[in-house]
Amino acid sequence: MSAKAEQRFLSAETQGRVLGSRRPSSSVMRTAHCADKCVHGRCVAPNTCQCEPGWGGTNCSSACDGDHWGPHCTSRCQCRNGALCNPITGACHCAAGFRGWRCEERCEQGTYGNDCHQRCQCQNGATCDHVTGECRCPPGYTGAFCEDLCPPGKHGPQCEQRCPCQNGGVCHHVTGECSCPSGWLGTVCGQPCPEGRFGKNCSQECQCHNGGTCAAATGQCHCSPGYTGERCQDECPVGTYGVLCAETCRCVNGGKCYHVSGSCLCEAGFSGDRCEARLCPEGLYGIRCDKRCPCHVDNTLSCHPMSGECACKPGWSGLYCNETCSPGFYGEACQQICSCQNGADCDSVTGKCVCAPGFKGIDCSIPCPLGTYGINCSSVCSCKNDAVCSPVDGSCTCNAGWHGVDCSISCPSGTWGFGCNLTCQCLNGGACNTLDGTCTCAPGWHGEKCEFPCQDGTYGLNCAERCDCSHADGCHPTTGHCRCLPGWSGVHCDSVCAEGRWGPNCSLPCYCKNGASCSPDDGICECAPGFRGTTCQR
Repeated sequence: MSAKAEQRFLSAETQGRVLGSRRPSSSVMRTAHCADKCVHGRCVAPNTCQCEPGWGGTNCSSACDGDHWGPHCTSRCQCRNGALCNPITGACHCAAGFRGWRCEERCEQGTYGNDCHQRCQCQNGATCDHVTGECRCPPGYTGAFCEDLCPPGKHGPQCEQRCPCQNGGVCHHVTGECSCPSGWLGTVCGQPCPEGRFGKNCSQECQCHNGGTCAAATGQCHCSPGYTGERCQDECPVGTYGVLCAETCRCVNGGKCYHVSGSCLCEAGFSGDRCEARLCPEGLYGIRCDKRCPCHVDNTLSCHPMSGECACKPGWSGLYCNETCSPGFYGEACQQICSCQNGADCDSVTGKCVCAPGFKGIDCSIPCPLGTYGINCSSVCSCKNDAVCSPVDGSCTCNAGWHGVDCSISCPSGTWGFGCNLTCQCLNGGACNTLDGTCTCAPGWHGEKCEFPCQDGTYGLNCAERCDCSHADGCHPTTGHCRCLPGWSGVHCDSVCAEGRWGPNCSLPCYCKNGASCSPDDGICECAPGFRGTTCQR
């Protein structure tokens, strides 16, 4: 077939179609012409376009729809779960929460979002939405990340169920099961412990005696009237009765009080609800009331109508109530112990303390404050110079260096220490410290006892001054005056004796004659030529 004939054949066969990807012969490509321009492709035969991947239509101007891809959009996309299909390659771009070649798989557990790259933050076994990352809490938990237990009173999925627990029972956040407090039982903690039981799950047995009941929560005993003690094991103390032993017995004259009801059991010789009635007149006793009571009347409360036994007033004792209480005791029958301290006297009737000098307070346990003394600490100390004042009598104990009644007098000269009883050891006019006896030396002396004069070249207090002398044999240790060598004078011994004078302080006159000069040191004459002799007289 000729090339021209082949062109006519192709033209007839492909009129109105788009060719596939089969490469036409060079002769066709050379002669192909498309009336409409191939927008995203090329003309491969007369009026026939070969489209680029992702494009279709007669002139390759139409983009592939979402379900197709490739040249002329002839390939069907395989993407799932809302994934986008690449119109050129057909590759799937997964929606958030999916993965895989065709986006057919959800994100692995614990991841979510685009490309499943984000990590879930859920806690307590919660599951994570593979798309948004939102946490789906298991029963019993709440919060953005399921980090919180259900609030009190709620339980179960989404914490939407109300807890049924009563009487302070605590509801399990997952199951709603009630954990009952001590003293309660039952599914919803609605049943109190049966009598005789208490505690958690009513598992403990009450230990109360004498009809006492037990608190279901703590096991604490609530005693019947007339009993007391941790387990109601004791009768009320003598003189009390009733609930909590809070009532006071009213029986008199030795009547016994029933610890439950408070009723009185009278001794022989008495009657009445409170045993207040004597069978014998006051002052008499015996079966016939013909004996006189032997009690000391002023100190006696009563005489027993049958036995004649004396009941003493507070503060008195003895068979006939004629003896005061022994020291340290007071009150009815002298049976109460005084609380007074520090040698205080105790009132035998009331027990009130009479404090000894130097103390105060209800029980005389408080020493007098500094600066006070005497009975009830009512006197003011007069001690001076930080002396110690006796809280008993105000006498002063002087500090070292002081004496006198009020420690206001300094120790006499030559004494020191406590009581000024020590003798000063200072020498050469040294002064003695009245507190510790240390010596303050007079000028020109030093040493612990001022026994040493100042060393050559020093003088004054503590020998601290330096002599200022030129031609001298030292200076006076007290005044610092220079002791000039013979032949010198002046304050600093820096002036040679004037002509005609010599010796110490230039005090001696020269006796040289005939114009001889005199040595200022020793007064020896230096004769002029032609003369001799001691005074150059010859």
